[in-house]
Amino acid sequence: MMSIFNIFDPMTSNMLALNWLMMSIPMFFMMNNYWLIFPRWNHLWMKIFIFINNEMKIILKKKIFNLNFVSIFVMIMMINFMGLFSFVFTSSSHMIMNLSLALPFWISFMLMGWIFNCNHMLVHQVPMGTPNLLMPFMVVIEMISNLIRPGTLSIRLTANMIAGHLLLTLISNNGNKLMILLSILLILTQTMLMMLEMSVAFIQAYVFTILLSLYSQEI
Repeated sequence: MMSIFNIFDPMTSNMLALNWLMMSIPMFFMMNNYWLIFPRWNHLWMKIFIFINNEMKIILKKKIFNLNFVSIFVMIMMINFMGLFSFVFTSSSHMIMNLSLALPFWISFMLMGWIFNCNHMLVHQVPMGTPNLLMPFMVVIEMISNLIRPGTLSIRLTANMIAGHLLLTLISNNGNKLMILLSILLILTQTMLMMLEMSVAFIQAYVFTILLSLYSQEI
């Protein structure tokens, strides 16, 4: 019997592991140089870009950082969507991929904050209105919560991607053993779950990007 976790195994071949190349597939959907007319696909992209850019403007004071976060959002969203297709490897379901996105941002934020704005970073360790007796404990709690931020970002995205894919796999494995009426009910359930997974693919990319931008504001 095949393990249900095989869908998250990037080593599908003994000679070549090409599943990680699925991360480059979304780039083919973003090329508009060969269109004579601005296509509807690009209109959809522009609406998404404008929406995320407006969200970033509310959080970020400097517009120079908007492009970085919009790029991260588009990358994660497209990887999540491509993972919903059959036989397509979902790289965002792996902790190493998500951690490689969250950790460099977090390290850069910490370096910028402690080098260029050290007083603000020290003040941020103690929330306003904290009693003097609780200040040492609050510093320890704030430091721990700050240190685990890249891990929580990665685990949140990984867990949501794995949970949805496992649920779809578990339900579909019993489809050939059911009667016709139950099979129709199974198809309807799978359709609703697929719609839920499409929304999760967008929401998780949005949450990842918004949390990164909020962490950047603290410096």
